[in-house]
Amino acid sequence: MSASRQSQRQAVTEFDLNRFLEESTAQVNRTLDRALPSERTRPATIHKAMRYSLFAGGKRMRPALCLAAAQACGGQIADALPLACAVECIHTYSLIHDDLPAMDNDDFRRGKPTNHKVFGEGIAVLAGDALLTQAFELAAQCRGWPRYAHQDVVLELARASGSLQLIAGQVADLEGEGRRISVADLRYIHERKTSALLCCSVRLGGMSANCTAARLKALTQFGYHVGLAFQVIDDILDVTQSSEKLGKTAGKDTAAQKATYPAMVGLEKSRKIAQQLTDKAFAALKPFKGRAVALESLAGFLLNRDC
Repeated sequence: MSASRQSQRQAVTEFDLNRFLEESTAQVNRTLDRALPSERTRPATIHKAMRYSLFAGGKRMRPALCLAAAQACGGQIADALPLACAVECIHTYSLIHDDLPAMDNDDFRRGKPTNHKVFGEGIAVLAGDALLTQAFELAAQCRGWPRYAHQDVVLELARASGSLQLIAGQVADLEGEGRRISVADLRYIHERKTSALLCCSVRLGGMSANCTAARLKALTQFGYHVGLAFQVIDDILDVTQSSEKLGKTAGKDTAAQKATYPAMVGLEKSRKIAQQLTDKAFAALKPFKGRAVALESLAGFLLNRDC
C-alpha cells in the first residue's frame, strides 16, 4: 500500500463520523423546523403529518452526504444547508408514498407506524405532496453560484425527483412485482429509485461550493455507485435481517414478489456485486486526494452494513 493511501485510510479512521452526523443532523433539523409551518398552523393535521414523518428519526444520510460533498469542495455548510434539507424533504415524501397500501403497503418505518397508519391514507398522500412542494421552496432560497446558476440547482432537484428518475424507479418497481424481469431492468429500478437522489445529494453539495466540472463528475460517479451499492445491500438485508434490526418489515420484498438481487442472482453473487460497486464508489473520490474524508466515512457507514 502506498504511503498516501495509508495516510488517507488513517484520516478516515480518525474522522469522528458520529460527531459529524450529530452536528449535521442537528443543523438540518433546526433548518427544517424553521422552514415548516408549526403543528398548530391551520390546517393542523397536515402539518402534524408532515412533521411526524420528517422528524421520525434516522441519521439524515442524504443531507449529510450533501454537506460532506460541500466540505470536500471547500464550500460552506450554510450555503449547502437549504439544498440538504430539500433533498431530505424529497426523500421523506417518497417514503410516505412508498409505504401506502397502493404501493409497498408497509405498517412500519424507522420502527414507528407509517404515516398512513397514524393519519389515514388521504392525509398521508397530501403530507407527501406537501413535502415535495416544500423541497422546492427550500431550493428556491439558494442564491446560485458563478458556475451554477439558481436555475441549474432547481433543475438538478427536479430532474432527480421527476418521472425520468425517482418516480420512474417506483413505477418500474411496481410494474415488476410478480413478473420475471432482467438484471438490467432491476438495475434500472435501483438507478432511479435509490441512486438518483443519493447522486443528487452529493452533486448539490458540490454545486453549492461552486466546484469545478471535474469534481462534479467525480461526485456524480461516487453518488451513482454508492446509491446502487446501498440498494443491493438493502435487498440482501431484507432477506437476512429481522424487522426489529431493520426498523421496517423484513421479508416484504419476497412476500410482494419483488425483483431483488438475491432473488435473481443469489446471496453470494449479490454480495460480490455490492462489493464491486462499493470499490467503484471509493475509487471515484481519488481526485480529492484525501480531502473527502467525510464522504469516505459516510460511504463506509452506508456500505459496510452486516449483509
